Amino acid sequence: MIYGIENLHFKYRGGEREVLNGASLNIDEGELVSVLGRNGAGKSTLFGCMLGLLKPQSGSIKICGRDLRTMNERQVAGIVAYVPQNHNPTFDFTVFDYVLMGCASKVGLLSKPGTKEEAAAETALRRMGILQLAERRYTELSGGERQQATIARAIAAEPRVILFDEPTAHLDFANQIKVLRIIKGLSENGYSVAVTTHDPNHALLLGGTAAILDGEGKLCSGKVSELITEERLKGVYGADVRLRYLDEFSRDVCIYPNL
Repeated sequence: MIYGIENLHFKYRGGEREVLNGASLNIDEGELVSVLGRNGAGKSTLFGCMLGLLKPQSGSIKICGRDLRTMNERQVAGIVAYVPQNHNPTFDFTVFDYVLMGCASKVGLLSKPGTKEEAAAETALRRMGILQLAERRYTELSGGERQQATIARAIAAEPRVILFDEPTAHLDFANQIKVLRIIKGLSENGYSVAVTTHDPNHALLLGGTAAILDGEGKLCSGKVSELITEERLKGVYGADVRLRYLDEFSRDVCIYPNL
């Protein structure tokens, strides 16, 4: 097991609502988990706790059997890579240098990246199909290219698990599909992957496991094909959504009523 999250409780300082209310979730080697919920439900908060950036009031999180509370940032970064919703760089790095930063946890404190790290960065760029962007400035990239570069940086770290927080936010439809294909491919290549999304269709496309966070901070998980039902989606989103099976695609799709 890569992640073991047990009975997590989290409330922001001064806040009245318990954002995470007894949340439990396991992520196994090579498992793909889609964390669903409305905007503001607490999906990013869950990831913040999983990364050690937020401290829950109670509960436990284990990474590869180790209590997260006993691990420092460098140890966590050696196992877990994180792809945020947005990244606004302060410096005008080349794409290659930006991706190379993903290797920081593998390099000594007073050392600089060497041949091994540079090879890992090049391999990640090639794997993402953006090696031609290596000498471009990261700040000059389109939204889709920037997201791919950020994923390449995560891959360069050679992690065991990658957390994607709303990876399709701000992307056009074509780039959304491209990023979802990349995520599914990473899982098929042995990475453990967790991705937050507010769109049930993303989970239906990705397959694997779904975890649904409701407005009361409760988290339930199971196979996508079993967990995602009309009744559950209506309860979570408060909308009259429908699931329909399309023979052409051999899968369910989530549709909305007329406006």
